[in-house]
Amino acid sequence: MINSGISIIRKELFESLGEFPELLKIVTDCSSIEEARDNIYDLLNRIERELNDDLERKHPLDRINIMMAFSVIRNYISLRSEHLTGHSFLKTVFEGLKGNETILSEISRDFLLETCHLMKAAVGKADMYSPEDDWSGNIIDYRSLTGRDAAVARSRFLDNIAENAESHLKKYPSGLLEDVFNKRKENIKRILDIFGAGEDDWLDYKWHLRNIIRDSATLGKIVKLTDEEVKSIDLAREKHIPFGITPYYASLMDYESDRTYDHAVRAQVIPPMEYSEKFNSADRKEMDFMKESDTSPVDLVTRRYPMIAIFKPYNTCAQICVYCQRNWEIDDVYCPTALASQEQIDNAIDWFRENKSIKGILLTGGDPLIMTDDKIDEILGKLSEIPHIERIRIGTRTPVVLPFRFTDKLVDILKKYHVPGKREICIVTHFEHPYEVTPDAMNAVQKIKQVTSMNFYNQQVFTIENSRRFETVALRQSLKFIGIDPYYVFHAKGKKETEYYIVPIARLLQERKEEARLTPGVVRTDEPVYNIPGIGKNHLRALQDHELIMLTPGGNRLYEMHPWEKAIVIADTYIYEDVPIGSYLKRLEERGENLSDYRSVWYYY
Repeated sequence: MINSGISIIRKELFESLGEFPELLKIVTDCSSIEEARDNIYDLLNRIERELNDDLERKHPLDRINIMMAFSVIRNYISLRSEHLTGHSFLKTVFEGLKGNETILSEISRDFLLETCHLMKAAVGKADMYSPEDDWSGNIIDYRSLTGRDAAVARSRFLDNIAENAESHLKKYPSGLLEDVFNKRKENIKRILDIFGAGEDDWLDYKWHLRNIIRDSATLGKIVKLTDEEVKSIDLAREKHIPFGITPYYASLMDYESDRTYDHAVRAQVIPPMEYSEKFNSADRKEMDFMKESDTSPVDLVTRRYPMIAIFKPYNTCAQICVYCQRNWEIDDVYCPTALASQEQIDNAIDWFRENKSIKGILLTGGDPLIMTDDKIDEILGKLSEIPHIERIRIGTRTPVVLPFRFTDKLVDILKKYHVPGKREICIVTHFEHPYEVTPDAMNAVQKIKQVTSMNFYNQQVFTIENSRRFETVALRQSLKFIGIDPYYVFHAKGKKETEYYIVPIARLLQERKEEARLTPGVVRTDEPVYNIPGIGKNHLRALQDHELIMLTPGGNRLYEMHPWEKAIVIADTYIYEDVPIGSYLKRLEERGENLSDYRSVWYYY
């Protein structure tokens, strides 16, 4: 006899598949999985033919959603997908409906939710355009209007969308706002008192480096910490996990620990408990998600593309982002042994000199701008002597965590090597949230731009901390105000120790289409990407770059990622297991979000 919990799952599985009655009938009536597979293919082909022949049957947008759902269903039931992923959606539903208790025990609520929404989409009932949705207001048939009447009606409609966007944006204050600025002045005074320092010290980046906050006791004097924050920081230090915060960045945290506004700031550097636990138990080599050890032709160099390579002379930062790509090879924050040997640096530069196909270098680490002025001058000077190097990007988070680093001397060094018409030096930084965007950051950026004419770009990682409706739009707007162009939005790398931060790909696709798309083109200049281990950036805008091929019983979507070079040479694809949409939405709900705002996320594949 099936126990009550299993019985409920089976009932809900019937209900989920029942959104597509014809498909449910096939699965329940067939005597084998292979018979069901054949009959489902036949069903989809027949309905697709009917849709293409009957021009009046469905609204064009409903038809598009149906065809997309059919494509996903075909992938889910294909033998190829089963072979690639080691999972079988069809077996799960077939055996589950038959009452197989082992299979039913593996089925999660996330699986049921995904299946339900997929079946809804397949019959043209995707609940994307609800009449009571305030998002778009009254639906207007513009074909019934002409001229100024049509324009006025359309303008009213657009106002409605803009007002909805503004209602979300106001929830995410920028650090440029006067009340936020005044609150942080109190933080600065408290920090200076704690360290026995003066106002001149605050403007000295070396003072901040000397006083990096490395333990919960010191941070707890500056801001209130929760018990879990204290435990996680203490565990991180006990297990030698990189941890440290500049006094400047600590000043961006609100004194109270409720994380109402500073959630992204705290989460950037205070590790979740599960991170500290997983990091402690992990093999550091296994944490090399991007397989940099396999793409390094010489020490300090990583190469994944034809005309650009990474150069990493300095293996630490002023503070470590919790989800850092290279956390596996960084010993600690501002570690005294972080600088590579002169021999390693010279050998790497020789490699760039010998490889004439390399036109651009990403100077990163670690954070290269934490090196001394003389070392920065030396490295930029040697790289600039190489005739075929046209562009040097400097990857640094100092504008975010240590804006006072941009002294007159450093700016003069950068200006010396940035030669328009011959060689570009630009800065790629990493702001995560508008709460990080401050007058100090703006002053640093503008100082460099005005003196050197260099460009600034931002790489954001899309995480649970900045993925609410219009939260990333608010960041883009703040960045443009201070002179930084949005460049990339990265899907958080699928590293097990940083799973807390990962957001479903569907949410990033939704953000791009429904939020970023509403803003001016010069604001939404970033590109959403997924980094394939050992290969590099894979764009996420279109289905020719990725394909949804399977759903696990746990509700995890499995994507086949296409390598960037697929149109040039034969190359392997990569299978990525995403986090469940249902679980992500539950986390948003716990943060006070109205889930009806996200209803269409299920239909982004």
